[in-house]
Amino acid sequence: MITVVGWDGSELSARAVERLRAARLVIGPDAVIGRLALTAPTVADTRLLETLDEHLEQGEGPAVVLAEGDPGFFGVVRRLRAHGLKPDVLPATSLITRAFACAGLGWEDALVVAPAGPHQLNRAVNACRAHHKVAVLVTPGVGPGEIARELAPTTPRSLIVCEDLGGPGQRVTDSRMGEATTRPWKDPDVVLVVDPLHRPKEPGWVAGAQPGPSEWALEWAPPLESRLPPEVRAYVLAKLGPRLGDLVWDVGAGGGEIAVECARLGAAVVAVERDQDACARLRASVLAHGVKVALTRGQAPPALEPLPDPDAVFVGGGGTDVIVACAARRPRSLVCALKTVERVSAVLDRLRELGYRAEGSQILAAKLALGPDGSHSLTAADPVFVVHATPAHTP
Repeated sequence: MITVVGWDGSELSARAVERLRAARLVIGPDAVIGRLALTAPTVADTRLLETLDEHLEQGEGPAVVLAEGDPGFFGVVRRLRAHGLKPDVLPATSLITRAFACAGLGWEDALVVAPAGPHQLNRAVNACRAHHKVAVLVTPGVGPGEIARELAPTTPRSLIVCEDLGGPGQRVTDSRMGEATTRPWKDPDVVLVVDPLHRPKEPGWVAGAQPGPSEWALEWAPPLESRLPPEVRAYVLAKLGPRLGDLVWDVGAGGGEIAVECARLGAAVVAVERDQDACARLRASVLAHGVKVALTRGQAPPALEPLPDPDAVFVGGGGTDVIVACAARRPRSLVCALKTVERVSAVLDRLRELGYRAEGSQILAAKLALGPDGSHSLTAADPVFVVHATPAHTP
């Protein structure tokens, strides 16, 4: 028998004590083992699965795996089940529950992010950009300093850093972003990233991320008019594939129709636009739809240089040099809207030279219009040429 016992710093339950006394082997983090008075042989969990396999093969009796908090929530239970083991689980209060309790915040509307390491820092930070309340479980390379550096300066947030939860050095600190990057932190467990300006429109009915929009490729009413027909935007969004954890650039954003739609679908979005009037329309669009979009006012390509690398890019304005600059950042998807067929060939050639698979389409939509006599006629919009590119796989 394998029992997983969660520990949150409080007194263990009678059942957990009984399992520990009966154990012939206890495996767990050194920090947890060191705080408990254990009589059974103990082993650090650096070789968890191998140690358990050896113990079970020798048939030496019950084993206990110690874990912090709730081991069924981004914890060791997942590893054991994936290995074919079916443990009995005795959970404790999770780090996330304790973090929000210490901060005095509800968390039914929070996202919980558990990056596997620094290679997933960007996805964790993109979730923080897009969502108003995120709990990040700290791992090596993903801590308060790294999160604050990536968020600044485009995404101001409040950081609540929870250190040594349940331990003798427990500390919960409201930190400014600048302070988080320079202050030494001791044993941080969780970072709560909160938008202090967020005001929910209505209570949610599902925990975490809310359901997606009821429709997309919206019909935009004046004065928030769109440069692209809904049918074109539907195709563009399908190729961009915006989702939670992604960062999307909308370059030459105009009034922000693509930026807003991507934000509604859960992505973090940076809109780049040089025209002052267009920026004003974009801000109005963002407010009207209640989404989060970071606006960078400036001329591309130079305005792109300080931005974090994107997962997907839409280029709605600018020359071939802008498209080349975007492609150089290697997004997984790059979509361009072009007005003339002559530009399509030049853009396709440049993207292929840069190592992309690229294809072009002409999208021509015609709407049915009802005449005074009850008959229907078609009103065609101007055709739009759309180029979609993805990085070619290298052998």
